[in-house]
Amino acid sequence: MSLPNPYQSYQNNSVQTASPGELTLMLYNGCLKFIQLSKQAIQHKNIQEKNTNCLKAQKIIQELMVTLNMDASVSGTLLPMYDYLNRRLIEANIQSNVEILDEVEGFVKELRDAWKEVIQINRRLQYGQGGRV
Repeated sequence: MSLPNPYQSYQNNSVQTASPGELTLMLYNGCLKFIQLSKQAIQHKNIQEKNTNCLKAQKIIQELMVTLNMDASVSGTLLPMYDYLNRRLIEANIQSNVEILDEVEGFVKELRDAWKEVIQINRRLQYGQGGRV
């Protein structure tokens, strides 16, 4: 009988108790992690690992695309941006191109940071000045 992995239990609990905004933030952070792993794999000439991590980053971008609330006006701007990022990840994977991954990483960081700011503002409005991410 094996003992449960405490880190895995913590991760599962974090996802299950997160708000939709926090889940989106987790997706952005996961995408950044897989982009970094892809870049490292390219540098180490590990094609399989590069492919696996690029595909994971693509899946996250695709998830962000399909979960957009198209009734929100910002979604009309985000959908083409996500589509662009997805296409660039495909190109980076095919070409093993770190520069393209750097470009995508920059956009994802900006989106993540903006999203984090939105969460902080919403928490301050909802709970007072103490809300932090």
